[in-house]
Amino acid sequence: MSKEHFQIKDLAIVLLALIVCTAVSACSSSTERVASARTRSGQGSVESLNRRPISDAPEIKKAVDSAIDQTRQTLQYDPSYTKIKYPNGDVPIERGVCADVIVRAFRSAGIDLQKEVHEDMSLHFNAYPAKWGARKPDSNIDHRRVPNLMTLFERRAKSVPITRNYSDYKPGDVVAWQLDNNLLHIGLVSDVVAEGTPNYLIVHNIGAGAKIEDVLMAWKIIGHYRMWM
Repeated sequence: MSKEHFQIKDLAIVLLALIVCTAVSACSSSTERVASARTRSGQGSVESLNRRPISDAPEIKKAVDSAIDQTRQTLQYDPSYTKIKYPNGDVPIERGVCADVIVRAFRSAGIDLQKEVHEDMSLHFNAYPAKWGARKPDSNIDHRRVPNLMTLFERRAKSVPITRNYSDYKPGDVVAWQLDNNLLHIGLVSDVVAEGTPNYLIVHNIGAGAKIEDVLMAWKIIGHYRMWM
């Protein structure tokens, strides 16, 4: 085999390594902050979580219980478009996106966000973000998009002030963030506190399935919603 062949092969290996490194580092900012938050949470198994509910509202308990249960069941992040039934449609529980955490939690509390979003979009389509080239509502995917959930909550007058105070975020609240890469993310405030603090942990799915973590202040908060006042 010629010397030139080895040089070409070596160059290809170097280029491949650079591509892989670039791909991994592209999301390192968000990944590192989540990893740090996981360390801070100091939580063991789900069964050993330190839960401190502050409301007797059954809807809040059902929503929070559902979100925590998802950490045992939803083990993958999968944004694939999937045809589902309507209403009460869902992708398989073992997979989903961040919005699915909220949809599943609210459905356990008696609110079908798939139906709520679809009905409101059918009547007020132009009130929702035109980001995906859609010309009409799609009950398979609309409720699984963070901007649509934010729009619904705002139109339902469920917004509450955005602050940097942990104490202003209560179990059952929904929080939306803008990540470091400008993508949007959403999660549910649980009734589990981080070890050694009064701060409530968040249930969310940012890429590795549903997790319960201390990430409330990890990114820029752009939405704070409370369905059950």
